[in-house]
Amino acid sequence: MSQIRRKRSASDRKPLGRFLSRTSDRTGIPEDAESENKGRSPGVSASVESESDAGWGRLRVFLQKLGKKADSRSLSVAHCDLTATDLLELGSLLRFFPQLEEMDVSWNELIGGSLMTLTSHLQHVSGIRTLKLCSCRLNADDVAALAEAVGSAPLLEVLDLSWNSAVGGGALQSLLGKLPPSLRELHLVACQLTAVDAAALGGSAALLPGLRLLDVSCNPRLAQEAGAGGFTELAAALSHAAALSALRLQGCGLDAACLHALGTSLRCLPSVRELDLSCNRGLAGGLSRLTCHLPHLTHLESLDLHLCCLSQADLEALVQVLPSLTALTELDVSSNKDAGGAVHLLVASLPPARVRRLPLSSCRLNEESFRALALAAPYLRSVDVSWCKVVGGRLSLLLDALQPSVVLELRLSGCNLTADDLQHLADACRRGRLSALRVLDLSYNGPVGDAGWSALFAAGGLGSLEEADVSLRPLTSAPCSAWLPALIGALPRMPALTRLAMRRWTAGEQEGKQLQHGVKNRKIRLEWDPE
Repeated sequence: MSQIRRKRSASDRKPLGRFLSRTSDRTGIPEDAESENKGRSPGVSASVESESDAGWGRLRVFLQKLGKKADSRSLSVAHCDLTATDLLELGSLLRFFPQLEEMDVSWNELIGGSLMTLTSHLQHVSGIRTLKLCSCRLNADDVAALAEAVGSAPLLEVLDLSWNSAVGGGALQSLLGKLPPSLRELHLVACQLTAVDAAALGGSAALLPGLRLLDVSCNPRLAQEAGAGGFTELAAALSHAAALSALRLQGCGLDAACLHALGTSLRCLPSVRELDLSCNRGLAGGLSRLTCHLPHLTHLESLDLHLCCLSQADLEALVQVLPSLTALTELDVSSNKDAGGAVHLLVASLPPARVRRLPLSSCRLNEESFRALALAAPYLRSVDVSWCKVVGGRLSLLLDALQPSVVLELRLSGCNLTADDLQHLADACRRGRLSALRVLDLSYNGPVGDAGWSALFAAGGLGSLEEADVSLRPLTSAPCSAWLPALIGALPRMPALTRLAMRRWTAGEQEGKQLQHGVKNRKIRLEWDPE
């Protein structure tokens, strides 16, 4: 790197002040450093400017090696395979980053155990507001180093330590008491948090008056060890987090007793807009302990209960409270088998003109519930009825209910669709009903036939489509030569397409080359495994 710097002549290097002048409109940085240099002798000012220029040059070279560009306010080196040596160099360069507000070092698993080489320089970026360290294999020493340094970041608003399994089990406690009051978001997904950690989180909640988002998802031990009372303490403490607007507790091992403790606190949190309790199978049969408190969440917009083994009694309790949730726009009860028999009650209880997402995949829909869903379909932005076999042969009921340019996602994976279903889908495309569609998932629908695929891709009307999936089931394969020309011909009419998945379809060598050439010119990510 020193060799690279020596090759740059003095004329190639431009003073830091002039570099910042070019970006001042975007970053709000003063165009020159006159105010900073006032009172200094010309020789001192020139020396400081020269050092800053050299430092910025070193920083740019460091980032160029990683395929990144320098930005005075944002630094992202995520997914760069950083080593401990790289982290040491990055830390030494932070003093040339005084305006830094966002730093993302996530998904660099080789830097675990060496975070101190970075955090020991945080005082040089005291204005930092976002710090992300996801999946870096952080250990207890790393968390302790962060705890010692976080006081140098009094404006920190977002801290993300997700996917670091060693954060839980006690290491987190040294950090929680030192988090600045400015913190607005705390992400601790999949950190192996325990009941002890839950209690510590509860103790720090009152010290974070501005906390708006708490995400402790995928920590199955969080609500275990009932005798420790960890989750109960956390739930009780949340009543003091008056600004909380999003609470994510996916896959935390919650049971009915946890719902009672949580519900009591929710009565004090009318600002909550998002509540995620998904993937907690222990909630089965106890949802009524929570629903009686939900009317107090007058601003609740999103409620996620997917994969919670909800019983018929749970669904009935939910139906009773839905009319009072007038701000609700998203309700997810997918992957709850009994939900299929309650769709007509859910739809009748929801404010139809406000609901934008009502995913019902893997819900054992019957014909009656599928017809009931069609009543809500005109207003839905996302329609997901994947793995509901009743859809096959009846797709027209849903498509006819859609309003033009409204639905953005249509997921019909594993629905036993027929060639007639795809003909109806093609007609809907031609009529402009799917002109705003961005995601279309038709995977695992083998019985469609060549005529159905050909009709769909020849129809047009998918100008906004970004992702399409027509993959076959695993352990199966079929030729696509009959309809591949229609797909290749349709690509120019799908200018927004960025991902095309068609796994396990086979084609001839020449046809395969034509397809790969078509997507390569457009930089479309093709997921295909031809013979």
